[in-house]
Amino acid sequence: MKIKELQEWRKKKMEEIRKETEGLRERLVGLRIDLAVGKVKNIREARLVKKSIAQLETIQNEKLENSK
Repeated sequence: MKIKELQEWRKKKMEEIRKETEGLRERLVGLRIDLAVGKVKNIREARLVKKSIAQLETIQNEKLENSK
């Protein structure tokens, strides 16, 4: 994700972030299956999805820390 996208995600509610994270996790599972079968040509896409998941989880943790 780009910096501007991350800034927009920081403004959104926790529920929206959780839904997006779940969707990305499902996409990652699909990519892993396709990679094992040989359908995926762009191997780097899985890495980008994992990075996006990590970034969203970091935003979730920041929100939790700030709410305490």
